[in-house]
Amino acid sequence: MKRVHVAAAVIRGVDGRILIARRADTQHQGGLWEFPGGKVEAGESVEAALGRELKEELGIVVEAARPLIKVQHDYPDKQVLLDVWEVLAFTGEPHGAEGQPLAWVAQRELADYAFPAANQPIVAAARLPDQYLITPDGLEAPELLRGLQKAVAGGIKLVSLRAPNGYDPKYRDLAVDATGLCAGKAQLMLKGPLEWLGDFPSAGWHLTAKQLRKLAPNGRPFPKTRWLAASCHNAEELLLAEQMDVDFVTLSPVLPTETHPDAEPLGWEQVQHLIADFSKPVFLLGGLGPDDRQQAWAMGAQGIAGIRAFWPQA
Repeated sequence: MKRVHVAAAVIRGVDGRILIARRADTQHQGGLWEFPGGKVEAGESVEAALGRELKEELGIVVEAARPLIKVQHDYPDKQVLLDVWEVLAFTGEPHGAEGQPLAWVAQRELADYAFPAANQPIVAAARLPDQYLITPDGLEAPELLRGLQKAVAGGIKLVSLRAPNGYDPKYRDLAVDATGLCAGKAQLMLKGPLEWLGDFPSAGWHLTAKQLRKLAPNGRPFPKTRWLAASCHNAEELLLAEQMDVDFVTLSPVLPTETHPDAEPLGWEQVQHLIADFSKPVFLLGGLGPDDRQQAWAMGAQGIAGIRAFWPQA
């Protein structure tokens, strides 16, 4: 069965809302919502296909776009490759030029709409930022919380509260304070045993590679209403992350790092190879900073995760 190559778009309005369209009842996966786009023709570039389809479907002209995520999905009757781009600028007023209903949806409300299964990773990618802050090791609680407050005030939207010294009561106390600081401003991802889940209902959970290996065979440990992430370092762990149906992963280390000098870096070529076979958002970690985002996007990554790169300097 030949894989159908589709160009799709995440289009944001000036207010941050995202445009989605409802598929006709007669279409494959009819009646469900989707991100606008269509089939890439033979010999056509993805960007050209995206521009053509959005002009035909919505009456808009794309002026700037960047790669967001590639998703391979196998339905019983069809195999698709969704090549998804974020449209950064366009002219014209989007309308359902082919009679399809449209909706402008707030980022957090995307999860309330029924999409085809292949679109689920795109929903996650559209809701996630392109920077993921991991809090530094070795700071006393007051200093850590001050830095976190500053980072969130500076626009960081996704934070992992690191637990390097095991799961002691001090981490739980810190998690309570961090939850308060992030409330309504940033998504907090906690680490630790899943027994703590009930104590932090607003937090997502970021699994270590060790937890992933142990827990993946049991599938996803909680519903899609909460974020689930995992730390991955190779193809085997990415496969387990797929099996567990996590929402996103960190992939590391891309380059040599001061924090893990003994870890063998993957390098950009290996990273590109690993991402190509993985259909969920990936944050690249290890020796990277904001300047590496363009290269990360070009490879299909969601963005960059970092400790020092995003931590506010005192």
